[in-house]
Amino acid sequence: MMFFYYGCCSFQPIQGEPDHDAMTKKLATLSVLFLALFFLSLAIGRFTVPVGTVAAILLSRLVSLPHYWSPEAETVLFTLRLPRILAAMLVGSALSVSGAAYQGMFRNPMVSPDLLGVSAGAGFGAALGMLLGFNRVSIQLCAFGCGLAAVGITYAVGVLLARKGEPVLTMILGGIIIGTLFTSFVSIIKFLADPYNTLPAITFWLMGSLASISLPDLSVAAGPILTGTLVLTALRWRLNVMSFGDEEARALGVRTGPLRLAVIVCATLMTATAVSISGIVGLVGLVVPHLARLLVGPNYTHLIPVSLVLGAIFLLAVDDLARVLFTVEIPLGIVTSLIGAPFFLYLLVNTRKGWV
Repeated sequence: MMFFYYGCCSFQPIQGEPDHDAMTKKLATLSVLFLALFFLSLAIGRFTVPVGTVAAILLSRLVSLPHYWSPEAETVLFTLRLPRILAAMLVGSALSVSGAAYQGMFRNPMVSPDLLGVSAGAGFGAALGMLLGFNRVSIQLCAFGCGLAAVGITYAVGVLLARKGEPVLTMILGGIIIGTLFTSFVSIIKFLADPYNTLPAITFWLMGSLASISLPDLSVAAGPILTGTLVLTALRWRLNVMSFGDEEARALGVRTGPLRLAVIVCATLMTATAVSISGIVGLVGLVVPHLARLLVGPNYTHLIPVSLVLGAIFLLAVDDLARVLFTVEIPLGIVTSLIGAPFFLYLLVNTRKGWV
């Protein structure tokens, strides 16, 4: 039997079964790269800790070892770097998997996780919380809630206008409008904010950062992100069918409406959670799924796990650069834009035209 999967940059279907041995080798290579980068990230920074010492400190939590390292090294490792590294992995994987799901669902290579206004809504929520003087947890909850609310409004607008045109197109246009509206609300808050204290905090948050992340933040964010990832993984076969388009998917027995709603809810939940703890980090969910398709093809059976690992690797590497490139830390959003924009332009120029 012949299966047809759609590529990220071609209308031309890809035929045949995937080479599972080659796929296993690619996943193994990515896993090794991920582990190497994880240990390197723990070692580098203003306070350098040798990789061997890093491994010994981590191993000492499992077995008894002689403590030849300084207490400062252990404090830096577990209090500062480990939460930040875990956050970079969690946020990067969430944005990448969400981007891959959105691109397949809307059959558009330019789709990113903030398509339906989630980033703009979360930015408004965080800015409002800062303006009102909320604490860090309340600001994250405001960002999370407003991000979900923005997508809810977008989805409602798409449903109301679906009878007058293509439902996917109306939802995309609704997301652009709602995102612009919430961006305007953010501008109003920045205009009203204290220019010496509140305004710099809002501006820095909107540029993205993991500098003040903590383990309690991670424990709260891990649940929604892992839940969304598991659901999207369970729906991977239906995502493949949706690549044919709504009419073909319905002919194959897929209920496109409930499926689209489930994917949007999961991807939005993951994106809103990631943005609420990291701020707005652009281009991760746009670039990484394209790179994953180049490595393993468009089959969501492989695309979702590879996007997850690649997203973690990409944002972890970007965060390392943000920490060590200059004497002051660079916001993540700036680094991802500087790296992601030229790379995405390269993909557009050097790959085949079109979409599924």
